[in-house]
Amino acid sequence: MTDLVLVLGDQLTHDLPSLRQKPEAADVLMAEVAAETDYVWHHRKKIAFIFSAMRHFADELRAAGRRVHYRAFDETPPCPDLASAVEDALKAGTYDRLILTEPGEWRLKQEMETWSERFGLPVMMLEDDRFACSHDRFARWAEGRKQLRMEYFYREMRRETGLLMEGDKPVGGRWNFDAENREAASSSLFMPQPFRVEPDEITADVLDLVEARFEGFGDIRPFHFAVTRKDALKALDHFIEHALPDFGTYQDAMLKGEAFLYHSLLSAYLNVGLLGPLEICQAVEAAWKRGHAPLNAAEGYIRQIIGWREYVRGIYWREGPDYVRRNALGADRPLPDFYWSGKTDMACLAAAIGQTRKEAYAHHIQRLMVTGTFALIAGIDPHALHEWYLAVYIDAFEWVEAPNTVGMSQFADGGLLGSKPYAASGAYIDRMSDYCSGCRYDVKDKTGRNSCPFNSLYWDFLARNEDKLRGNPRLGPVYRNWDRMSEEKRQAYRDRAAEVLEAL
Repeated sequence: MTDLVLVLGDQLTHDLPSLRQKPEAADVLMAEVAAETDYVWHHRKKIAFIFSAMRHFADELRAAGRRVHYRAFDETPPCPDLASAVEDALKAGTYDRLILTEPGEWRLKQEMETWSERFGLPVMMLEDDRFACSHDRFARWAEGRKQLRMEYFYREMRRETGLLMEGDKPVGGRWNFDAENREAASSSLFMPQPFRVEPDEITADVLDLVEARFEGFGDIRPFHFAVTRKDALKALDHFIEHALPDFGTYQDAMLKGEAFLYHSLLSAYLNVGLLGPLEICQAVEAAWKRGHAPLNAAEGYIRQIIGWREYVRGIYWREGPDYVRRNALGADRPLPDFYWSGKTDMACLAAAIGQTRKEAYAHHIQRLMVTGTFALIAGIDPHALHEWYLAVYIDAFEWVEAPNTVGMSQFADGGLLGSKPYAASGAYIDRMSDYCSGCRYDVKDKTGRNSCPFNSLYWDFLARNEDKLRGNPRLGPVYRNWDRMSEEKRQAYRDRAAEVLEAL
């Protein structure tokens, strides 16, 4: 029996379940296809990263003795979609079975489930086991719970992995050190720089290809991402050595001109399979054990991976393909053009979006509390925002991006994932960044013509959604503040918000 194994662009792991067959028993198919580049308007750096990483991985498979059939985008015309690539490969060879590892999107999984009938041969789809928590394990945790809160899931993952544990107790006596991870940062000549890789010949060819064939969002150069496991491991070592010690304290901070601060930039490598979640967490734990990093940094980073990342994956697959269309608050305003151009007088949004255009990257607070919060309080259609996040970030794949956007950022799932909406006035951004200094808008002004738009939109959001949100226990004190305001003050907030929304 000879199998054909399809490997996707986010499955670049040598011990992928579908690659565990002996090399002589299975050929490998990899394909750069048009449908995966344009179902949303992807950042050009994201396309280049995935294409280059795929080409390097294919070479590694060949060096290990695999027969690899590779469809490059350079073909004229390029292969339209994955099904066409599979169909062509099946016609060119004699195969008894198609083997897949489960893809990371409902869109692809549902299509692949039709392939056995379409192609007339058995299709084996294996669960992707490159995670700490299987689908069954998450289902067992979620079963019977009224609320699916990440914190309690995270504690179980800590116990099961043994990370930062002393027996059945967390080291330091606490599960979560988030209260120590909220300091604002200041500019420093000693700010660590991320690990950078100079493009080799393969990457240079891909950059030329993407530059020539893809018009659209984002700068293509300079390009310094790792595209091999070897370099991704170097990036991990670099982060632990230079940035991890201060990661925890300043993980929520934002600074003009500092795109990366103490963040790792490992998420893209993790999400395409060049690194594994437990190996990263174990390396971070080892750094804490040898005294190189404080506990708040190690715990905060590990929580992002075996806590939040594993949790949102569980939510995505548990809730089904309609999850991305949920809209509990009925938000329907179109996504403003400045999300693509970065041309806005709001300094925080201009900084986060401008950085995104240049780097295909923004850290979690820029996504959640700047671009996300503005969309939430302005009533932007959450599906439009979901597609924007999926398009513009190099680490965005639907299983991880959609719950973060639909659930955490936009509260569009009605509170399944988050206990309250992440709505905020300009005060939060002022506290955690230096964006407000020099901004055209005054963050201290609440309702004037030059007031920060976040201030009026925040209260307008609460007023617009009062029937849905007043009963939320975490918003009780906020609504009591609203109730104590004079009618004149409330109306001033609503009038200024109307001006802002009209200007969009």
